[in-house]
Amino acid sequence: MTTSSERIRAWTGPAILSGGFRPFFLMAGLWAALAMTLWLAMLSGLMALPTAFDPVGWHAHEFLWGYLAAVMAGFLLTAVPNWTGRLPIVGWPLAALAGLWLVGRLAVTFSAHLPLWIAALADLAFLAALALALGREIVAGRNWRNLPVLALVALMLAANAAWHGGATGAALRGGIAVAVALIALIGGRVVPSFTRNWLARQPAPGRLPVPANRADTGVLVLTVAALALWVALPDAVPTAIAALFAGLANLWRLSRWAGGRTLSEPLLWVLHLGFGFVPLGFLLLAGAALWPAGMPRTGMEHAWLAGAIGVMTLAMMSRATLGHSGRALSAGRGTVAVYLLVAGAALARIAAGFLPGQIWLLTLSGSAWVAGFGGFALLYAPLFLRPRAGARRG
Repeated sequence: MTTSSERIRAWTGPAILSGGFRPFFLMAGLWAALAMTLWLAMLSGLMALPTAFDPVGWHAHEFLWGYLAAVMAGFLLTAVPNWTGRLPIVGWPLAALAGLWLVGRLAVTFSAHLPLWIAALADLAFLAALALALGREIVAGRNWRNLPVLALVALMLAANAAWHGGATGAALRGGIAVAVALIALIGGRVVPSFTRNWLARQPAPGRLPVPANRADTGVLVLTVAALALWVALPDAVPTAIAALFAGLANLWRLSRWAGGRTLSEPLLWVLHLGFGFVPLGFLLLAGAALWPAGMPRTGMEHAWLAGAIGVMTLAMMSRATLGHSGRALSAGRGTVAVYLLVAGAALARIAAGFLPGQIWLLTLSGSAWVAGFGGFALLYAPLFLRPRAGARRG
């Protein structure tokens, strides 16, 4: 029976189509840098995009359903074959999925020149095709454990449809909520697992991450409940209380993963840092709901958007790319630099919410973001474009 690695090796076309992480992580890095550059230009009045949507809406939409959707696709198209034992999507079917993503970006950006229903269908087609492809693999492989991942992709699609339908506020909250839930679910698996595996190889004994148990499941349930309340009732007191408990619970969960012992390995500490923005966002959400005059909502939103999503996805993309391209799991100076740039961009953007008159913080945040993701794309492009190290082609 053909294995996943044999299927990948059998592909004799461009190396970038030999694995889902290759085209989608490259496009994600490039789009994160380009979209932020366009956003900064719009903020400064240097240009206006031919989009039918308001600039803030376009900016948020293209982060969630442009950048994040590409990262999700790259990660899931690479991980699901390992989870299910099924063959990966490679070659021209993978190119078709990547093409759908690109068509969606063009349709939304140039939507002022298109009927809105055409722009919507063009944008929605990618996530719909991705959900169908992943659903087929999960069902055929009887991998029922990962049905929640498929459900989150479907919810991301539904939130995007709601955004195109005009419910932009609820849709954006829904998209953010799905992303945070995905980080809590998958990050809650991989962060302690990767940390334990690395620490177990170290010569000095010490504390190891606590294995996942019923307490983790309880925190996940509380997290999803708090996010659902926020989507439905963003300003309600019950939402603030649930967010407070979810923030403290996720902070406690993170504390059990021995993150303090990973400071010598950037590929690990960046995962702990990225996850740390999840409880921070919940605590800021509780503060914004209970004390709206002193706690800006934008601080909470960007703790999740730029912090949790930005840093965690960058960490996962770099680690997965190194591993699946046959390189050593070790972060060089360039990789550490892009980690620090994106984390700094997140912190500066959160600070800008508390200091609304300090426009320089927005410029600093955006510039660091562009440098971070642009640097990632430049550093890792050779790994996406070349065959796996040691592989023989043709």
